[in-house]
Amino acid sequence: MTATIRALVTRTPALAADVRPALAHTGGVPGQWVSAAGGSATEDGVTLYVHGGGFEHSQPTLEPLMACRLSQATRRPAFRVDQRLAPAHPYPAALDDVVAVYRSLLEQGVPADRIIVCGESSGGTLVLSALLALRQAGDPLPGAAVAVSPLTDLTLSSQSLDTNDGRDVINRRVAEHVTAQYLAGARADQAPQSPLHGDLHGLPPLLLVAGTAEVLLDDTRRFAAAASAAGVDVTLDLYEGMPHAFHASVMAQDPPPIALTFLRRLTDWVAETRAGGTRSR
Repeated sequence: MTATIRALVTRTPALAADVRPALAHTGGVPGQWVSAAGGSATEDGVTLYVHGGGFEHSQPTLEPLMACRLSQATRRPAFRVDQRLAPAHPYPAALDDVVAVYRSLLEQGVPADRIIVCGESSGGTLVLSALLALRQAGDPLPGAAVAVSPLTDLTLSSQSLDTNDGRDVINRRVAEHVTAQYLAGARADQAPQSPLHGDLHGLPPLLLVAGTAEVLLDDTRRFAAAASAAGVDVTLDLYEGMPHAFHASVMAQDPPPIALTFLRRLTDWVAETRAGGTRSR
């Protein structure tokens, strides 16, 4: 996080949400239910939130607040996945956890088209990787997916890693560190671990978000272009001058205008997808 965003989230609001489990289990993967919108998981759906942190860090005091904001914006219960972390648990551990939670939702009667998977940074990578893994396995895909500031090409070939160096809160050195720890010898040019290198046909509607000051800007742009070329319904939402994971400011006591804009655009986008429509009963 930038110093500005870090300051904004220093005074975080109380978690004004229902944290009771919305379903009996989550496939043996830990996490937390957060519902700020009411409703039933099996009727209204679930937002599956995959946190970032370079595949190696978690912020358990802040992530429930992000899940709360996402629950409000998507108007359904959210589940924050507490996936395993590198270096103790490299690829594919975290991906396996996300897939296991998703499958547990299906097993308990949550319609696939009412599930939204959402993640930022490395969590966005895991969201896109999970879509490819689920499609490859023949599982029903979610109704929509959101990736904010994702790393999509683990070969680190995007030009913005260099052209935006010094403008962002992370740099190529950070990207090299987190990818090496996560991959632990797995190939960087293969999917699902490196989503850009996969077959993107048949994926659900995607909202891809990035700031134009990010070193990972081109990772988002390139994935959006490749998915669109594969026939996927892609919305690319770029925020001028914003750094990596700028949306973290939604967790502030008084979110700044850019955070409110992000939440409004997310709400509007979800409403236009099959995941956001009113379910016939």
